[in-house]
Amino acid sequence: MGRQASSPRNVAFASFIGTTIEFFDFGIFSTASALIFNKLFFPSLDPLIGTLAAFASFGVAFLVRPLGAAVFGHFGDRLGRKRMLALSLVIMGVGTTMVGLLPTYAMIGIWAPVLLVFSRVLQGIAVSGEWSGAVLMAVEHAPARKRAFYASWPQRGVPAGLVLSTASFYLVEQLPRDAMMSWGWRVPFLASAVLVVVGLYIRLKIAESPAFRAVQERDEVSRYPAGEVFRKAGGSLAIAVFSMAANSIMFYSAAVFALSYGVTQAGASRGTMLLAVAIGAFLQIFTIPIVAGLADRYGRRPVLLAGSLLTVLVAFPFFWLVDSGEPVAIIIAMVLALSVVHALTGSPMAVFLPELFETRLRYSGSAIGYHVGAMVMSGPTPFVAAALFAWAGASWPLALYIILGGVITAVAVWIARESYEDEIVKADTPAADSGAHGPATVA
Repeated sequence: MGRQASSPRNVAFASFIGTTIEFFDFGIFSTASALIFNKLFFPSLDPLIGTLAAFASFGVAFLVRPLGAAVFGHFGDRLGRKRMLALSLVIMGVGTTMVGLLPTYAMIGIWAPVLLVFSRVLQGIAVSGEWSGAVLMAVEHAPARKRAFYASWPQRGVPAGLVLSTASFYLVEQLPRDAMMSWGWRVPFLASAVLVVVGLYIRLKIAESPAFRAVQERDEVSRYPAGEVFRKAGGSLAIAVFSMAANSIMFYSAAVFALSYGVTQAGASRGTMLLAVAIGAFLQIFTIPIVAGLADRYGRRPVLLAGSLLTVLVAFPFFWLVDSGEPVAIIIAMVLALSVVHALTGSPMAVFLPELFETRLRYSGSAIGYHVGAMVMSGPTPFVAAALFAWAGASWPLALYIILGGVITAVAVWIARESYEDEIVKADTPAADSGAHGPATVA
């Protein structure tokens, strides 16, 4: 590949485009789970139970993500990052386009939700290879003191995809209700096929990671990287899993559960909730690189600890604002949750997790840690939040749930060591296993 195609900026942009497309696909399913699927795929159930069932279908993807992470991580550490990124994009496109073509419960009965769940499984497998591959390409091409900044580009793809998915549903919401429920909701899913072709073309133009090429040249490629991660980097893996709590619970409480909660409990319109999420996510595209710059300057741990503390402080005010039902208050709530709190706890993850693992195990370690964390923290969030509200009839246990996430992340990050001065191409000791808060071990 040419020098230009391998530059950090070009690689970061390619990672951003691909991640945007993948999380657009993931996001339209999330939005439809909150607003549409309970009526089209679970119509025979009580409205609350139907919503729980829709959120359960949303959460299925998180159950398969650790398995997909182990598979993608295995081949990503053996064959390279670039091939796995292309494959993940294709699988996501197939799963998402499939949703747009699905017959509903009224057409084929029980097979409709079964096929819906299967398409979600494909999405989960795809995302399990996407995130780690994208951030590793960005991190391993980046200059040493700008790794967090370049890693923030694929992270920005998450809110960018959310903006596009939310905006697409906001537009179809403007259709007459019969048209929206019959065919309008399918349009965002079918449009994904075009975006996938564009993203695949861009991704195939970038070069393989120089850090992975160095491992190949030294003939140090692991035969069974996932197994080595569990045997040799258990401490790093545990830190990776639990550090995901704050950003996962806050993000899915705000971007998924609150869509349904704000309409059914606070009396806000669907348009208001979608607009609030879109604004919060859009601003996050700009706050993520600002946070990344702080992580490059002051280290990963101080930024993540500050974000964990803010998660705790914002939990109750977030629901107070949403409960008001006022559009301006709801927008402020989403800006706090997504643009500020999630940026602080999510942006550094793109560099914090990869730096926990040596190069030869980095894809497997970061992917398994991220997606096991997502399975435990992210996937259950909308379902748990809905169940807590059904139990209490109030928002206070939902706020406590978010606070718990902030505390768990703070503990995990406190145990970890600082790694922002590590030389990741040469580092051969997992960061978290080399001594808490101690210096990096470099080959």
